[in-house]
Amino acid sequence: WGLMLVLSVAIYGSHAPLLTLCKVDGMIPFKSTSVVVLVELTKLMFSLLFLLTWNRQLLGVAVSWRHVAPFALSALLYAANNNLVVHMQLFMDPSTYQVLSNLKIVSTALLYSLFLRQRLSMRKWLALFLLVAAGVSYSCGGLQDPGSPSKMQLHVTLVGLLLISVYCLISGLSAVYTEAILKTQALPLSLQNLFLYFFGVLLNLIGYFWSSAEGGFLEGFSSWVLVIVVSQALNGLIMSVVMKHSSNITRLFVISCSILVNALLSVTLFSLQLTLLFFVAVSCIGLAVHLYYGVT
Repeated sequence: WGLMLVLSVAIYGSHAPLLTLCKVDGMIPFKSTSVVVLVELTKLMFSLLFLLTWNRQLLGVAVSWRHVAPFALSALLYAANNNLVVHMQLFMDPSTYQVLSNLKIVSTALLYSLFLRQRLSMRKWLALFLLVAAGVSYSCGGLQDPGSPSKMQLHVTLVGLLLISVYCLISGLSAVYTEAILKTQALPLSLQNLFLYFFGVLLNLIGYFWSSAEGGFLEGFSSWVLVIVVSQALNGLIMSVVMKHSSNITRLFVISCSILVNALLSVTLFSLQLTLLFFVAVSCIGLAVHLYYGVT
């Protein structure tokens, strides 16, 4: 468990630095839709491999459509959120998105408490709000480029606020709904993942062809992009284990702790400097972990 969670923290934290390494003349050279399709396809292939290795006897078993159909909605929610992230950038700057997207911690916790009937104590709610504070602090200037102005300016339109609200709602709903399916079905995780990622590939392929512009499917790809595809696929599989055998709250803590890896890589690779807000964020995360998982 510990190794999986540490690996997931490392993958979450390295995602943004890897994207920066992929840039050519300050621009992302590949289509994000292509990467999403390849990530889903890689997860599907890994799931099939796990099924053939550990649950081969299930290949001849008839499965009811009632077991398969719920994963279509789950994949649809994830696909909708992936597209929302792209469209939201038109109505706010990236810094504002980074700050406001931390609200999905609250939406996920609320939906987790309501739909999975998991009552959270005041102590645990305080811990989750500390995670939000950590994310906001880090997003507002935890890292600083010595050669650029330190003052941060946020910009968002009314439509942007509406979209970020929908994004946070769908983000929480997709995670909690998927956790509910994984836990209520008496099926092995490898088979459930096979259903989920089949629909994931299908829906994201439709999205790719719907939004496809000029250029090939693999245009702009490099070795760094392949690292992103494999790491994100691996992380998706780890998160399915977390949701099946733990909870979405654990996932939220993993994402928040990834700030540490992100900062370490950003300082090492891009010579960015840590600011006071970074240490505020780290303190909030440490206190949140103690409040939520510590001995009462």
